[in-house]
Amino acid sequence: MPDCPVTVVLPCLNEAASLPGVLAAIPDGYRALVVDNNSTDGTAEVARRHGADVVSEARPGYGSAVHAGVVASTTPLVAVIDADGSLDPRDLPKLVDDLGSGADMAIGRRRAVKGLTWPWHARVGTAAVCWRLRRKHGLPVHDIAPMRVARREALLALGVQDRRSGYPLELLVRAAGAGWRVVERDVDYGPRTGGKSKVSGSLRGSVIAAVDFWRAIS
Repeated sequence: MPDCPVTVVLPCLNEAASLPGVLAAIPDGYRALVVDNNSTDGTAEVARRHGADVVSEARPGYGSAVHAGVVASTTPLVAVIDADGSLDPRDLPKLVDDLGSGADMAIGRRRAVKGLTWPWHARVGTAAVCWRLRRKHGLPVHDIAPMRVARREALLALGVQDRRSGYPLELLVRAAGAGWRVVERDVDYGPRTGGKSKVSGSLRGSVIAAVDFWRAIS
């Protein structure tokens, strides 16, 4: 889908260290929109200094930041990607092309790069929730959409309510219920280039994510 304007939403909580590299890899012609979710490390200033637009979202939570970014976007297509450097924004055009080929949403399936240490509990947890997505909701996915592209208006119309870690799973469930064609393709998954994981980086984060995930797909 050449020449189609895309906003890349980057939900951020203390991602100042990784942001410069991530923003440098945003494809030409795409708009980078950083959503600062109460950062204390100067994330917003770093984002502006490297050419990104910035909006602030005071309500904590991954879903809150993503929703604020989608609402603030002004382009027909919206992409969402983590700002920790573990995913490569240069994979986004392939997902955009999938929408041009008839998909309603295109998502990345993480494939670990050589040398990455991917905790077994994270891999098992992802496999378990995706098995349930396939079995209960008929959605042919094997990851929880860490990178995704969809049409903005259709995305907002789904009415995703979760404002914490369960947002991507509720999004997938609602997409399945709406009859969306969801296409999944492999994307590289590497180590973080800065900061600390908000999920696996703490016991509290892991527990909150687990509760949110199972609530979203129950």
